[in-house]
Amino acid sequence: MPARFKVDRRTLMLGAGAAVAAPFAGLRAGDSSAIPIGDMHAHLFFTVGRQPASVRPLGKLMGEGNATLVSWSLVGDMPWIRPTPQGIRQHSALKAGGGIKWFREEVARVREHAKAQKIKIATTPADLDLALKGDPHVVLSVEGASFLDDGIEGLKAAHEAGVRHIQLVHFVRNTIGDFQTEPPQHGGLTEFGRKVVEECNRLGILVDLAHCTRAAVDHALAETKAPLVWSHSSVTKDTREAASKSQWRMRQLSLDQAKAIAAKGGVVGLWGLRSDVGSTVESYGDRLIEMAGWLGEDHVGFGTDMNALGNSPVSSYADLRRVVRHLERKLPADRVRKIAIGNYARVLRQVMEAGKA
Repeated sequence: MPARFKVDRRTLMLGAGAAVAAPFAGLRAGDSSAIPIGDMHAHLFFTVGRQPASVRPLGKLMGEGNATLVSWSLVGDMPWIRPTPQGIRQHSALKAGGGIKWFREEVARVREHAKAQKIKIATTPADLDLALKGDPHVVLSVEGASFLDDGIEGLKAAHEAGVRHIQLVHFVRNTIGDFQTEPPQHGGLTEFGRKVVEECNRLGILVDLAHCTRAAVDHALAETKAPLVWSHSSVTKDTREAASKSQWRMRQLSLDQAKAIAAKGGVVGLWGLRSDVGSTVESYGDRLIEMAGWLGEDHVGFGTDMNALGNSPVSSYADLRRVVRHLERKLPADRVRKIAIGNYARVLRQVMEAGKA
């Protein structure tokens, strides 16, 4: 989540009850040519951001482009970060119990809003089948697992709450591992971080490596028995030291590590940061095509970071529908479907099924 994100905890504490269920305004029912959209990383805040739930509720947001499998990422360290001229930085330390308290409050709001919008929560492979057929679902996700500082048993509680996708680190130092935009403290993942990956595998929770340092990515790849994702940012061939770069360039994933994630069966998502992907839906789509050429068509997907980016060329699912149409002009339909939704659904299924074994 880049530096344009604005934190306001007081307003976030307001519930989602004011949101009114909206009918889907997307593509015509029964339009078999319409490929549904999946998004590996999106936000919907409650009274902050460019499109809060009170202004654009979930049903309307997804329906604008026939998005049927959206990872709704609650920000696990939101109360402890703020934007600065150098990018997002931690501004205060978590106290014992603070992370899990915030997680419980926020996931309750997310679930309440999804229920009010009549949007189902994807927790099983059968739910993924429905999403692929056009039945709207969200995947409950957490960006920054700081709530686990209070103990690994929090993973089971998250799973019971419906969470199926967890990003290990974000912008706050935690006991799991190092992240890209601050000097490393742990040399990658900690021993506890490795146990988190192992427990996610056991429970059937998808591990998301976005924001992880190179060493943390390597450690997670060595530990995991299931595919992983890098849900959002982009891939770069530039191997210069990140210390001399802007924060968003620090956030990119190196090509060699993107290939390593792909070799594990994983998927890399592309965000909608204008300074990275360009100013149009066509430039965004062309970057996806380029990434597919580097990693293979089975290993790239949408990871828009929607509602956390200002002036993005993909600031709505109507925009992302235009990306799909652009891809359809350049690629066969089966390849477009993989990029648009199939790859994310596949990796979720593999993780869920491995967790049941």
